[in-house]
Amino acid sequence: MDVRRRLPSRPKSAPPPSSMLARKAGRRSSSPGSRVQASDALPLPIRHTNLIFSALFVASLVFLMRRWREKVRSSTPLHLLGLSEIFAIVGLIASLIYLLSFFGIAFVQSIVSSHDEEEDFLLSAPAPAPAPAPAAPVASPAASAICPLLCTDGAPASQKVPEVSADDEEIISSVVAGKTPSYVLESKLGDCRRAAGIRREALRRITGRALDGLPLDGFDYASILGQCCELPVGYVQLPVGIAGPLLLDGREYYVPIATTEGCLVASTNRGCKAIAECGGATSVVLKDGMTRAPAVRLPSAKRAAELKAFLDNPDNFETIAMTFNRSSRFARLQNIQCALAGRNLYMRFCCSTGDAMGMNMVSKGVQNVLDYLQNDFSDMDVISISGNFCSDKKPAAVNWIQGRGKSVVCEAIIKEEVVKKVLKTNVAALVELNMIKNLAGSAVAGALGGFNAHASNIVSAVYIATGQDPAQNVESSHCITMMEAMNDGRDLHISVTMPSIEVGTVGGGTQLASQSACLDLLGVKGASLETPGSNARRLATVVAGAVLAGELSLMSALAAGQLVRSHMKYNRSTRDLSKSSS
Repeated sequence: MDVRRRLPSRPKSAPPPSSMLARKAGRRSSSPGSRVQASDALPLPIRHTNLIFSALFVASLVFLMRRWREKVRSSTPLHLLGLSEIFAIVGLIASLIYLLSFFGIAFVQSIVSSHDEEEDFLLSAPAPAPAPAPAAPVASPAASAICPLLCTDGAPASQKVPEVSADDEEIISSVVAGKTPSYVLESKLGDCRRAAGIRREALRRITGRALDGLPLDGFDYASILGQCCELPVGYVQLPVGIAGPLLLDGREYYVPIATTEGCLVASTNRGCKAIAECGGATSVVLKDGMTRAPAVRLPSAKRAAELKAFLDNPDNFETIAMTFNRSSRFARLQNIQCALAGRNLYMRFCCSTGDAMGMNMVSKGVQNVLDYLQNDFSDMDVISISGNFCSDKKPAAVNWIQGRGKSVVCEAIIKEEVVKKVLKTNVAALVELNMIKNLAGSAVAGALGGFNAHASNIVSAVYIATGQDPAQNVESSHCITMMEAMNDGRDLHISVTMPSIEVGTVGGGTQLASQSACLDLLGVKGASLETPGSNARRLATVVAGAVLAGELSLMSALAAGQLVRSHMKYNRSTRDLSKSSS
C-alpha cells in the first residue's frame, strides 16, 4: 500500500493559509505550460542559451584535450598555461556550472512541484470515513456531479455530459493522463463512493462510452474494498426470483434464484410444488472436505517417490496434520493423496473448513506443510501452490469420483397422481427419457459429470444470489440424475447425486447486503455457533434440493412436449424495448 504523508487537518471554520490559497489559485488559473520555471530569469530564450553553453563546453573541452596531448608529446609541463588555455579552462568551468545548475534546478523543481500537487490533492480529499450503506438507490447531488443522473427506476434521465466539481476535475484529469493510478483512488480519497464515481467519469472520457444503463448509486462500495471487487465503476442489476416452498428434510425453504433466463424460476417452483405434495425430499451429506494440490519438483523421480512414500506413511500423518491445522481453528486435515508424473509430485490435501468455502484456509495450511517438508526435503522445488490436481473451477474426474466440497445426495418419491396432475406426464415416460437423455445421451457426448438435464442452471443462479463463487459452478454442477419406477410402476423415485458442491456461509461475497439477505432467507446466514460447518452443509443440501426440483420439472416438460411452448410463453417479451430504453 502506498503510504503518503498527510498534512494535519484544520477545523472547518478556520480559513486556509493565504500562501496555500495563492498557490492553489495560481495552479488552477494557469495551465501547466505557464507555470513559473527557473529559466524565466534568463535574458535569451532557453533554447538559445542551452545551445551557446553546450557549444562552449564542447569547444573548450576539445581545445584543451588537443593542447594537453601536444604537451605530453613534447614533454612540456601541463601546469604551464597560455592565455588561450586559461580562457578555455574558464569557458569549460563556466559552461559546466551552467549545465549542471540548469538541469539540476529543473530536476529539483519538478520534484518540489510534484510534492506540491500531491499535498493539494490530499488537502482536497475528505478525511477517510467508512461509507454507510445507502438505504435506497436514490441519486445524490454528488452522484449527479460525477455521472449521468439516474431515475428511480434506473433509467438515464439525461444524455448530457456530466458536470464535475473543481476538486474532482483535477483528479479525473490526472487519472486520464495516467499520472494517478486508478487503483489508488480509494486509499487516497478515503471515500469509496467518490472513488467509483471519479473512476467512472475517467473511463467515460477515455472510451467515449457513457455507461448510462450501469447504475452507480445504491451500492455500498466500502463493503467490497479489499475483498470482493477492485476498480468498481457501478454494479449490475440482476433480478432474484423465489422458488418454493422446497420441503427438504422436514423444513420449508424459499430458494432465491438470481437469473435472467425466463421459465427457470417458474419451472423450479413447479418442481418444488410436486415434491411438497408428496411429503418432501430428503438429503444426506456423504463427505465434506475442500482440497488444494500443490505441485513440487525434485531432482529425480526416485527422490519424488521418496517424498510420496513419506506422505503416504500413516506414522507421519499426525505430525503433518498438526502442522496443517495451525493455519485455522476450523481447518482439520483429513487425508493426502499423491500422484507422480516423472520427477513432479502432486499432493492433494483435503480438509474440513467449517462454514467457509475454505479455499484460502486450505491454501494456508498447505503452505505450512510445504515449509515443514523442506526441512527434510531441502531439494524440493515448489512450482505452484496449486497444481490443478485440486481441481478448482475446471471439470475433472478427480472431483467427480472423489468429491470436493460437499458431496450430497438428494431424493424424493413422487406419487403417480402428482406426476399426472402437476407435472402433466407419466412415470414410464420420465424413466425412459432419463435413461435415453441423461444417461445414454451424456455417455454418447463423452460427458464428465454431466449426466443431468440442467443442474448448472440452478447451481449458478443460487450461487449468485447467495454470494458464492460463480466460477465454481463448473465442478459444483457435477450431477447424475436417476429416475426409476416404484410400487409396481405407479410412483417415481428421483435422485440427484452431486459430489462436489462448493459453498460457504461466511467470507467472500456472502457478507454483501443482498447476498446476506438471501442467506438469511434460507436460515443459513453466517457461521453456526453450535455446530461449526452445519450452515454450509445445509446450504449445500438446499442447492441439491433445488436441483432436484429443477430436474423433475424440466424432464417433465420435455416428456410432455411443453418445453418450446413454455419458453415461447414466458421467455419472449412483446414489449417494445427500444421505446422503453429511450
